[in-house]
Amino acid sequence: MDDIKKNVIATVNVLAEQIGQRCYKDREQLGKAADYIEQRLVSRGCGAERQGFEYRGNTYCNIITEVKGTDPSLDDILVIGAHYDSAEGTPGADDNASGVAGLLELARLTSGNPAKRTLQFVAYCLEEPPAYMTKHMGSYIHAQSLHDRSVKVHGMISLEMLGYYCDKKGCQYYPSSFFKLAYPNTGQFIAFVGNFASRHFSNRVKASFSSASTIPVESLNGFSIIPGVDFSDHRNYWKFGYPAFMITDTAFYRNPNYHDSGDTADTLDYGRLALLIEGLYRTIQVL
Repeated sequence: MDDIKKNVIATVNVLAEQIGQRCYKDREQLGKAADYIEQRLVSRGCGAERQGFEYRGNTYCNIITEVKGTDPSLDDILVIGAHYDSAEGTPGADDNASGVAGLLELARLTSGNPAKRTLQFVAYCLEEPPAYMTKHMGSYIHAQSLHDRSVKVHGMISLEMLGYYCDKKGCQYYPSSFFKLAYPNTGQFIAFVGNFASRHFSNRVKASFSSASTIPVESLNGFSIIPGVDFSDHRNYWKFGYPAFMITDTAFYRNPNYHDSGDTADTLDYGRLALLIEGLYRTIQVL
């Protein structure tokens, strides 16, 4: 647990404070971020592959590593992804250095103790605008590549903003007042959010996580007309028929620093972030 916390603090500080803003125009910063992610994976004994793609005349890349499962009868993979770019005007500590920190720790932990099912970890570029909601998102490129190669996918989990929590009553917001009847008014939980078609996969992961972690978890499986349901990389896997959902602290429904210069490393709760990652590690071991 102490190692997890130490490592996520280090990753968030490198990405958000040392490198800083990582929007699509920041080619040098994105390159440094990609190099850092690749080096961290290799140093932990994981291989790393770059999946390059073009956008507006420039080349960007996803970083991919795979940890083979121990059960050869399971011929589908579990994809776990997090985007490493940021929006313009923000250092992107919560959005999404926290997700990348979680990704790197899960890859490290499972490389030493593989799960039953093969895991593919992907750090995406170009989740944020202007590529957002287009076929130029790194996650779309990756999902399409799996589909084109007829890879069987058990499911996909997007790690999207994991580190901001608030304990004051009324600090948690929702798309409409209806949600206040069913969900907490404090931001002490993590949310599993996906579409209706992914509900069986999401609910199974939620049940396992609830048994493995003390972090409270809430879930929503709805339609894309609900603002926020498809606001991450998981949306692109739906397009190819793969079940997918995101794990999130709910972004702008909780974090006042969303896409703002105030999204800095010192605003995150690393104790709860480490607990979340520890719980996710235990969860994916049994999926």
